[in-house]
Amino acid sequence: MSNDARFEDGGEAPLRLRALDGDDLNVISSIVQDAVFPITEMRWQRDQRRFALLLNRFRWEDASVAERRGRAFERVQSVLAIEDVQKVVTQGIDRSDKDMVLSLLSVGFEPGEDGTGRVILTLAGDGAIGVDVEALEVTLRDVTRPYVAPSRKAPYHPE
Repeated sequence: MSNDARFEDGGEAPLRLRALDGDDLNVISSIVQDAVFPITEMRWQRDQRRFALLLNRFRWEDASVAERRGRAFERVQSVLAIEDVQKVVTQGIDRSDKDMVLSLLSVGFEPGEDGTGRVILTLAGDGAIGVDVEALEVTLRDVTRPYVAPSRKAPYHPE
C-alpha cells in the first residue's frame, strides 16, 4: 500500500497568492472562507501602511483528498496582508475582548475612484472590517505546516 506525499511531508508547497484585482481577490476569498483568528492576531501597521491577520485557515484545497483517503481535515496558519492601507474601521467587533475568536466568511472589494477602494472582511455574527486602500494589493501566505483541524470536520454552511 503506497501513500502519496502530503504537504506536511514536503510533498506540497505552502500557498502564496497575490490579488491585484477583484477576480484574484475572489480566489483568495474562497481559500480563506471559514478561517478563524483571535482578535489579538489582527494588526494595522500604520508606518508600513499594512493591515495583517494571522489566520488559522481550513485547507479547502486539500478537503476532497482528505475525505477520499478517510483522514482528518487540516488547517494551516496563514498571513493575510493588505497593502497601501489608508484607514481601518470595524463594525460589530468588541476590540476590548482580547479572548474573542473571529471567523472570516469572505473578502470582497468595493472600488472607489482612481484605483482606490475598500477591502471588506465579512465575519460571522454580523461583524466586518473595512480597510480603505490606495490600490488593491492583498497577499495570502501559509506560514506553518498543516495541522489536524481541532474539530476534525469540514466547516458546514446549511442553506
